[in-house]
Amino acid sequence: MALTRSETIARLFSPKTIAFIGGSIAEMSIKRCQDMGFQGEIWPVHPTRAFIAGYKCYAAVKDLPSAPDAAYIGVNKEITVQVVQQLSKLGAGGCVCYAAGFGEIGEEGQLIENQLIAAAGDMPLVGPNCFGFVNYLDKCALWPYLFGNYPTTVESGVAIISQSGNIAMNITMNDRSVNFTHVIATGNQSVLGAGDYIDALLLDDRVNVIGMYIEGLDNIEVFSRVAEKAVRKGVPIVVLKVGKTDASARQTVSHTSTLAGSDSLYSALFERLGVIRVDSLSRLLETVKILNIAKPISGRNIFSLSCSGGEAAIIADLVPEYQLEMRAFSAPQIAELEDELPSYVTISNPFDYNTSIWGDKAAQERCFTASMKGDHDAAILIYDHPTVTSDAVAEEVAEWNMALDAFIAAHKTTGKPAFVISTISELLPVELRDYLIDNGVVPLQGLDDGLFAYSAAAKYAEFRATRLSQLTLPRVSTSQYGADVATQTFDEWVSKSSLKAFGLPVPVGAVGHAEEVSAIAAGIGFPVVLKAVGTSFLHKSDLGAVKLNLKSLEEVEEAAREVSVSVAKSGQNVETFLVESMVHDAVAELIVGVNRDSQFGLALVIGAGGILVELLNDSCSLLLPTDKQAVERALDSLMVMRMLKGFRGQKIGDINALVDAILAIADYAEAHWDNLLELDINPLLVLPQGQGVVAADALVIVANRP
Repeated sequence: MALTRSETIARLFSPKTIAFIGGSIAEMSIKRCQDMGFQGEIWPVHPTRAFIAGYKCYAAVKDLPSAPDAAYIGVNKEITVQVVQQLSKLGAGGCVCYAAGFGEIGEEGQLIENQLIAAAGDMPLVGPNCFGFVNYLDKCALWPYLFGNYPTTVESGVAIISQSGNIAMNITMNDRSVNFTHVIATGNQSVLGAGDYIDALLLDDRVNVIGMYIEGLDNIEVFSRVAEKAVRKGVPIVVLKVGKTDASARQTVSHTSTLAGSDSLYSALFERLGVIRVDSLSRLLETVKILNIAKPISGRNIFSLSCSGGEAAIIADLVPEYQLEMRAFSAPQIAELEDELPSYVTISNPFDYNTSIWGDKAAQERCFTASMKGDHDAAILIYDHPTVTSDAVAEEVAEWNMALDAFIAAHKTTGKPAFVISTISELLPVELRDYLIDNGVVPLQGLDDGLFAYSAAAKYAEFRATRLSQLTLPRVSTSQYGADVATQTFDEWVSKSSLKAFGLPVPVGAVGHAEEVSAIAAGIGFPVVLKAVGTSFLHKSDLGAVKLNLKSLEEVEEAAREVSVSVAKSGQNVETFLVESMVHDAVAELIVGVNRDSQFGLALVIGAGGILVELLNDSCSLLLPTDKQAVERALDSLMVMRMLKGFRGQKIGDINALVDAILAIADYAEAHWDNLLELDINPLLVLPQGQGVVAADALVIVANRP
């Protein structure tokens, strides 16, 4: 039976035979395999050398004993293409292409990269322009340069996928007790993309966590599919995504595109799929570590122990920042702790147990055990080990170790999940981290990074517990439009009418010529709004093309004359006016829109509207299709939600109607998936609870089909 693509890649990653093609670079990679203790066969290929690194050379690929499971190609780019073609025809399991000078240098290089892709055919190819990969589990390195975390025996752990070879190399040299199974530097990703690597890694049950450094994803649809597979299997994916730029340089006439940058869509994708996003390499490492070592975290309610009020104050400030809780100890716990400690010690959470029991292991163990008897989800000991190690201070340093031993003993007595966290990352040395891990305690380095990692792990557990059964993949773009696409812009009346058909509430209104506006206003009832209608009047306030709160027929007629005069100053004429009922007493204004991205397709944008668009930049994006729960979570992430919930005694907004309106806009977008380019509702007025919402302005732009 033929191997699947992921099985073929797995053959490449766990080879029994490796061909190393080239000179110095190939030799360096052979030496890495030797250093690791690779037990398979090594076949150097060189046209003139008899031996490389002690192994007999083959003059050409055709002379190899059989098709190798893997090949490392360390020759120039032109020869690389030839070698790849030879390996593909031979039936090799896959290869790593070290050479640079392909698509990363521009059009000329891309032509050669296209030849490389054709030469590879169905054969997996890592790179080009990459270091390669290291498999710590099976002790092989198709990788020429130094890397860390060996010699060591790894049974399971964390796989790293990085678009940067140097970042990948540096990650391996961390001092944070992260056990790696694989480190893969992907380079140009001409054949294999992030989704391919993840899919292959998921076949190996020794891979517990996957960490990634990326600048972008080559295929959103493939990534989404394998990310769903990972979260269902319980293999967390942790991503450091760089490059926070807007999705498109195309100039637009609405606010939506300025809010819907590509980075916000990546965040929406990750949130939807349970992928954990981090913002630094240290947080990447701490997060993959906790996910690999700790048992699944049951909740966000923690308590901390420290012998310093300063440490307690710092953690108290940080806890809400990372959406954690520190509930008080129970009455029985407080009573037990008061019996153990002097009266001047305050029993609280965070808990500064003071220095009164410092150096008394038995007293510390009783104190820590009592602290762990409550309903908190985890115990955290704040601990920094002294860097002074001379014999003269050995007795004093031993008192620090006592605190760790007491904490471990309390953990074993109560079964409470336990974490030791240092305020400064370097103050938890490797020998202590190993000791803690051996005793079931997770070491975390740095208060900020450690609490972030704990919070991320807790949210991941919540996602799998509450959202996994409702997980749906996003709909990916099928229609691509360039900057020169022919477009059609709907005026406000047409935009509102088309959206109203999908359930979006709009003001009562009608359009007519100047001589008809007073009759329209009389039919609606006062007060009303009058606006110039037409695709030339998209920013009405700037042109003086809108008049608000008109209370009589005379005011309406005068407003029509004033609008006509004002618009004429810009060289335009008003042929049609829109008259609508005036909406009062809005609790808040929102912007809701849809923007098209070349990778993601249509995405929904929700944010603070009106003048707050530029002032706050308070927005979030959702990929389609979406649902009520996702919209509610998105709204809860916005600052404007505080206004909707009755900030400082103000009226509560009609949040249920707001959710329904947003879903109506999403339905419209899905129904017009292939040609909708942009949609903008600004403002969407949210009225007091029970009174609904109203779209005060609307804009729709579509692509004209040939």
